[in-house]
Amino acid sequence: MAQYYEGIGRRKASTARVRIMDGSGQFIVNDKPIGDYFTRDGDTGAIFAPLETVGQRSTLDVTVLVKGGGVTGQTDAVQLGIARALLKLNPDLKPVLRKGGFLTRDPREKERKKPGLKRARKAPTYTKR
Repeated sequence: MAQYYEGIGRRKASTARVRIMDGSGQFIVNDKPIGDYFTRDGDTGAIFAPLETVGQRSTLDVTVLVKGGGVTGQTDAVQLGIARALLKLNPDLKPVLRKGGFLTRDPREKERKKPGLKRARKAPTYTKR
């Protein structure tokens, strides 16, 4: 097995384990090509952004295991995982990745539902009589 660098990315309820290694630019997500897994427009562009920022999109193979959440959460989790793996590969990339905003974990989570409310903050319609 070739030497790989791993990064864990999280966003909302999603977790992505990203492994990067030297190769030819192959990108596999949950044993599928990236185009088959992320089908929305713009998702693949957002995922490739950290690799393109450092200019290594075609020189690294990436394998991803992503679980939980929805499409947006998984996309952002994979992006963060790639950035963290690149940082382990080459710590000198930190200023470039930080400037692009790829190393900041989005801390927003779903707020819990409160008793007596329909959702976290949505109250039932008030009736005076």
